[in-house]
Amino acid sequence: MNIKPILLVAGEPNSIFLEIFFKTLKIYKSKNPIILICSEKLLKMQMKKLGFKKKIKLLSLKEISKNILDNKSINLINVNYNPKTAFEKISKKSNTYIENSFEIAFKIIKNNNIYKLINGPISKKSFLGREYLGITEYISKKLKIKTTAMLIYNKNLSVCPITTHLPIKKVSKNIKKNIIFDKICIINDFYEEKFGFKPSIGVLGLNPHCESIDKFNEDEKIIKPAIRDLLLKKIKISGPYSADTMFLKNNRKKFDVIVGMYHDQVLTPLKTLYEYDAINITLGLPFTRISPDHGPNEKMLGKNISNPLSLIKAIKFLDTN
Repeated sequence: MNIKPILLVAGEPNSIFLEIFFKTLKIYKSKNPIILICSEKLLKMQMKKLGFKKKIKLLSLKEISKNILDNKSINLINVNYNPKTAFEKISKKSNTYIENSFEIAFKIIKNNNIYKLINGPISKKSFLGREYLGITEYISKKLKIKTTAMLIYNKNLSVCPITTHLPIKKVSKNIKKNIIFDKICIINDFYEEKFGFKPSIGVLGLNPHCESIDKFNEDEKIIKPAIRDLLLKKIKISGPYSADTMFLKNNRKKFDVIVGMYHDQVLTPLKTLYEYDAINITLGLPFTRISPDHGPNEKMLGKNISNPLSLIKAIKFLDTN
């Protein structure tokens, strides 16, 4: 199989994802064929509701390696799901459908040597519950990958939280030297393999101004020793820096990646700077997995006003890397 398609798992059926998928097909012509893993019934219902017209080409799992695919039609792997309307409330009703969609994607990747996967947003509350902090952890556990990193990527500046979707009260207990070390090594390897250079990495402290009134200061006892060990591996890294000034223009321009200790510490400033011009890449997997950097956005279902930029950026990234 000479052509390597991009697999696209639609994810939560009651989300804005198919809307932005339709908009993306109108705006951007991918160099690679896209295979959508989704319910045919849901797809047709949302196409009608949102006024989008395009032929659908149904594929079986056996046909993927034999077909010469293009994007003249929507290349669809149908996943059984029976919605009553085009848009419903997000609930656990769709959990089996989402699970089956991912299992199909993993099977295709394994059997066809495909290494490009995009997934639509998932409801963490309904689908993941308390078992997984996010899709990064869900995929990692399914594939038995011990260490991965969540990189929110923009060509000018990327960020990575050491802890992901974790309640603030649990963050400090989950900041470990070995975790910081392993995740930053993964980030460094990714940049060297994909872009051919060592990234300049800045690390944020956990505490305000990297200081603490407690006897145990994580910045001194955990983060600094991790940085020292990473410097011994010739990684271009420095810190810890105070988070309140790190994203000022003259500070952030020194770095390719800023690593923070928790989710909002780095995602809030990045989204303020670049809005939808960023993608979520899971590093450390045997294939490239990306998701647009937004959630299901239940409040905007069916309104046809969602911004497709992040999905366009995800497909462009896979077209060129």
